[in-house]
Amino acid sequence: MKKTIGFMGLGKMGQNMVMHLLSKNYQIVAYNRSQKPIKQLEKKGATPSYSIKELIEKLPKSKIIIMMLTAGQPVGNAIANLLPYLNKGDIIIDGGNSFYKDSIRRYNLLKKKEIYLIDLGISGGIEGARNGASLMIGGDKSSFKKIEYLFKDLAVKEGYAYLGPSGAGHFAKMIHNGIEYVMLETYGEGFELLEKSKYKYEYKDIAKVWNHGSVIRSYITELIERVFMKNPHLRGVQGIIGGGETGAWSYEFAKSVKGDVESLKHALEKRKLSKSKQTFSTKLISILRHEFGSHILEEIKKSK
Repeated sequence: MKKTIGFMGLGKMGQNMVMHLLSKNYQIVAYNRSQKPIKQLEKKGATPSYSIKELIEKLPKSKIIIMMLTAGQPVGNAIANLLPYLNKGDIIIDGGNSFYKDSIRRYNLLKKKEIYLIDLGISGGIEGARNGASLMIGGDKSSFKKIEYLFKDLAVKEGYAYLGPSGAGHFAKMIHNGIEYVMLETYGEGFELLEKSKYKYEYKDIAKVWNHGSVIRSYITELIERVFMKNPHLRGVQGIIGGGETGAWSYEFAKSVKGDVESLKHALEKRKLSKSKQTFSTKLISILRHEFGSHILEEIKKSK
């Protein structure tokens, strides 16, 4: 028998997660504010729903709903819209990059009604969403145990863990993103120094070598190799680095506990500076963010 899951938010991450679950023989009832992605996923085997009411009606009595929505008010609005239709024991999974304190507040609100919110930090980008991601999970442990099969199916092998009570998943993802910012900045600065040297390097070759046996090998260096194979000199790219919210949250928490995060502070400052000054480093970081997460990549308009 197929397991039935509700899914709200069909952006690039959401669509790929739905595709992954369909490949695992789930029945997915898909909802999105705009209809185009619903219709696209219907062709792939998802069950369409064009309203919250329809989404709920197509789910079994015990409901599991995954939300992949923009952090902040969109998540709050979605929960408020779902609430009149939910029953005791139903589970909502927030897979977006919500602020962990918001997740705790929402968890406590829902728990009063015996409805459970699980905060789910997801890493691995678009490829992870489609083929198996890294999952950081927080919330009620009994609810986690009840649907652990779902996390196992969403994750890459050995790629999920229950980390603690409400907020633990999103807090871990927040810190993860702070580390990611620093790593991207470090790689960007390193390749900028290579660019400024007297040597005419093929950067894809350097990345390939570093990917095999080097102590700095990583998924990011795999992506760097891929980027330079497509665009050896980063031509036509405007190096404005977007994002920054989760890293800023990490930095604010660090300040509150007197944590030493000068590298994160530097990475955040460079992101801000990239809006007015672009370099080889910021170009590389901008392209890498697009490569793993399909984040908006601004390109220089070519003059006719």
